[in-house]
Amino acid sequence: MKKNLKQFFIVVAAGLAMSSCHKIEVKPNSLYTEAVFPKTDAEFQSVMGTIYTSLRGHYSLGYWFAQELSSDESILPVYGNNWLDGQGYIQLHRHNWNKDHGWITTVWNDANSIVGLSNQTMYIFKNAPEGDTKNTALAELKTLRAFAYWELLDMFGNVPLDTIYPSPGVQAKATRAQVFAFVESELKAAIPYLKTATGSSTYGKVTKWMANALLAKLYLNAEVYAGTPKYNEAIAACDAVIASGNFAVEARGTYLNQFSPTNGPSFKELIFAIPYDPSTSNGYLFHGRYDLNRNLGIKYRYSGSTPGTYTFSQIVMNQTTGNGLINARPSGPRATLSSFYNSYFAADANDIRNNQWLVGNQFWSDGSPIMVSTTKKGYNQFYTGSDGATAITYQLYIDSVISARLDPAVIDLGNDEVAWNMGIRNIKFSPDANSSSRNQSNDAPIFRYSDILLMKAEAILRGGTATSGHTALSLVNMVRSNRTTSAAWTAVTLNDLYAERAREFTWECWRRNDMIRFGQYENSYGFKTNADTYRRIFPIPTAAMNTNPKLVQNPGY
Repeated sequence: MKKNLKQFFIVVAAGLAMSSCHKIEVKPNSLYTEAVFPKTDAEFQSVMGTIYTSLRGHYSLGYWFAQELSSDESILPVYGNNWLDGQGYIQLHRHNWNKDHGWITTVWNDANSIVGLSNQTMYIFKNAPEGDTKNTALAELKTLRAFAYWELLDMFGNVPLDTIYPSPGVQAKATRAQVFAFVESELKAAIPYLKTATGSSTYGKVTKWMANALLAKLYLNAEVYAGTPKYNEAIAACDAVIASGNFAVEARGTYLNQFSPTNGPSFKELIFAIPYDPSTSNGYLFHGRYDLNRNLGIKYRYSGSTPGTYTFSQIVMNQTTGNGLINARPSGPRATLSSFYNSYFAADANDIRNNQWLVGNQFWSDGSPIMVSTTKKGYNQFYTGSDGATAITYQLYIDSVISARLDPAVIDLGNDEVAWNMGIRNIKFSPDANSSSRNQSNDAPIFRYSDILLMKAEAILRGGTATSGHTALSLVNMVRSNRTTSAAWTAVTLNDLYAERAREFTWECWRRNDMIRFGQYENSYGFKTNADTYRRIFPIPTAAMNTNPKLVQNPGY
């Protein structure tokens, strides 16, 4: 049995390498009989493991860049030609990407690979012995496929609905409304059969509550996706999660812990998260690498670095010597815009969510200033004095203002200390001191209970019928009472809720979705002025168009 199952896993894994139109050449039915199909829950879970592990690299890289860098929340500028990378990052910020954009293509391929793997695995499962175990496994697969199709619906709009294995051939794309209806029907059909348990046994896996959270997100965006609002349906899906009693909003004092390297099933707010582990090679969480200022590696023990035998006040950071880091250094290119920070975080000093940001003068944990050694020219490449090679030491200061002082055309800040210290930094997903590489063990939350409460509040504000004694105000205050010691709100508007979602879900890949739903995606911010409404969805990649001649490019591209 183990030998045959191992062969089975290899066949399933092969699906990842196949094309995004799901025309998979493998014929597993010629290799297996009923005797070698999975029968126990553990065996079903092992076979589905490939699909779950494929979520890791998908979420933390291409998906994150496409969702976050195209919003007003994050920017990855250029530093003296470093991180130019074909202008891919700055194109996302400026909303001038094209159909050959690398990260957009990656997202398309990743999501379609999950669809293809799910189809292939369902095909093999259909001949497994009938019973509750099989029904649950098939429901789990349907939900994973629906999750991938929801991503495609959200990001690309009109996509092929390919649900058959072996595929009869390339498919024409369905309308966005048709894809919406498919995701809705798949989730509704799967939910009765999904597991209800929470905790370590189902952590990182599809459950009834994860499916309801996804259904709520689908319904909340129904007017965007399909043209017809479904706010009462969104409320009902939220109520299913609330009524379970399995989840709670994390307390103020431990809010940031649920994003730390030690987060996991013990956190009652996490409904569905993608687990990461530095010891694995399938998918990486690189937030510390991208977000941490290059001179803060030792303070935050990036890649396991320590200050050695020195006291903090004796350490002088120096990029040339590597800052004393024992492993890799943080790259530090990613930041947020001062307009975003000032709009949502500057007003309430009592809000624990402010602690995810680094801005201004930086200090060691004992209060000593973090000092950096360089030269006058190394500090500012535009220094014109004859003593540019003279050594200087300065206190690390993270400047909230981002200035394209070297080349505004490509948002190039320069390649000196001034440039690398520009931009407010986010450490919500704090660096992993126990990792010896750039990879982190912070699990990435996809659905949290606070999102359920705020989605229900929004649905009520948009015209849905309040239930269970909840009001939009009471739901928002349930979240805020665990985030700030400031007084509870006495009223709430949609604009207030939009701002609250910005505070609550920073760096969690929801900002683009929120901006579109609230009609803010065409706003000017940072270095972005493009207001083309067709960019609310991304183009179908050129490679996919070449593979499938039945596809029609999205308008505007």
